[in-house]
Amino acid sequence: MLKVPPRAVGVDPRPRMMAAARERWPEAEFREAGAEDLPFADGSVRGYRADKVVHVLQEPGRAVAEARRVLCPGGRIALVGQVWGAIMIDSDDAAFTRTIVHARADLLGTPRAGRQYRSLLLAGGFDDVTVEAHTSVFTDPATLSLLARLAEPACAGGAVGRDQADEWLAEQRRRAEAGRLLIAIPFFVASASA
Repeated sequence: MLKVPPRAVGVDPRPRMMAAARERWPEAEFREAGAEDLPFADGSVRGYRADKVVHVLQEPGRAVAEARRVLCPGGRIALVGQVWGAIMIDSDDAAFTRTIVHARADLLGTPRAGRQYRSLLLAGGFDDVTVEAHTSVFTDPATLSLLARLAEPACAGGAVGRDQADEWLAEQRRRAEAGRLLIAIPFFVASASA
């Protein structure tokens, strides 16, 4: 009997992301859809991975239920995502840094979803649920762009002033130039069986 190797199918609801994925991997298969309405038959998928997805959803439980629907018995699910409100940045002004981090987190659908992975999977009827926490540490000046992606939305949303945000970013650039930049981002990795 000829055994068919497993194949991965990428799914994203945004046409821009689909175009970028198809350009990068022209031989791969991609489908435009959201996590709450997957284009797969019941029980037709052996593995499901949502990588940095759940925190942007308004109703992560719906996405977990949809993953359960498409997974075959014994299929595996993995959820991976950063804990937005817990991002750690070395700074001279810890209170202002917390304000930026929390303001950015609060703009997401479910910014603390990583903490809920275990409960989401158990409520979704999954078995053998495991959760791990990992922290990625960045010290390379090339990661300064990540700090701008935190500060800009906090500024645009009115949580911090433009002058304050610019001074904070300038401090981080000085830290990078002196070899003292430090950003730590905790991630949760949860897995389970259908």
